[in-house]
Amino acid sequence: MDIEVALVNAFTVNGKGGNPAGVVFNADRLTDAQKLKIAQVVGYSETAFVASDNEADFEVSFFTTTAEVDFCGHATLATFSTMFQEGMLTAGTYVQRTKAGMLSVSIEPNGKVVMEQQLPEKIAGFSYQEIAHVIGIESNILESTNLPIEAISTGLADVIIAVPHGYLDAIEPNDERIADFCKQHNLVGFHVFELCEVQSKHTASCRNFAPLFGISEESATGSSCGALACYLTEHLAELGSEYVFEQGRAMNCHSIITASVESNNSIINSVKVGGFANSIGSVIVAV
Repeated sequence: MDIEVALVNAFTVNGKGGNPAGVVFNADRLTDAQKLKIAQVVGYSETAFVASDNEADFEVSFFTTTAEVDFCGHATLATFSTMFQEGMLTAGTYVQRTKAGMLSVSIEPNGKVVMEQQLPEKIAGFSYQEIAHVIGIESNILESTNLPIEAISTGLADVIIAVPHGYLDAIEPNDERIADFCKQHNLVGFHVFELCEVQSKHTASCRNFAPLFGISEESATGSSCGALACYLTEHLAELGSEYVFEQGRAMNCHSIITASVESNNSIINSVKVGGFANSIGSVIVAV
């Protein structure tokens, strides 16, 4: 059986950069083993598989090259942007069933896709000393940010790590150490950020490392940026509730991710992440 896979760059900037994802439509009859094989042949960090659903508009599953994951922000964006661009959907709000829950996705008339994420779950806190060895930055430098290191999930559990301005691009990730740490603590990866200068149009620059799932680094991570937005809402409320994150700079693949958080009396009741995507072609995979 030949399966067509749409190839899409998500969280692009003026049509360039972004993070590539595969998208397979009409995936109802594919087994998990077939989906994993397709994801491995495509070779991107995630491939989305779209199937019919009795309650939601679609059921969407997400596979890395090594395993299924509960949710993927950039692959969700790739999926709904492609359906809009191909005329399969019009501007409006839809619901996707994922292993992270029933989540709404809105398509704006200009093609921007804004996706709802799970409400944040704070999973664990880690000391500067624990993380310093893993990420290769001295603990006193991490501590100088005066920001905690926390594992947060809005669909996928990532460790949110602040570094001082100027340190982000210098990180040389040790895949084995990061993968071992994430496996030990049942986490997906590390989402490391530095706050941007006040005059910048961006809130923070980010890098994301998830070698446990075959992703040494990726250029745009929607779920992690949702978690980061929740983190900033709690710890740096003066930044407001609307965020613009840049990611992929160290990979020469610039991406922009927007995020918004609604809260009431410090209780977060809505997390949304958005961006644009562009088709880059398709491939046929035999399964």
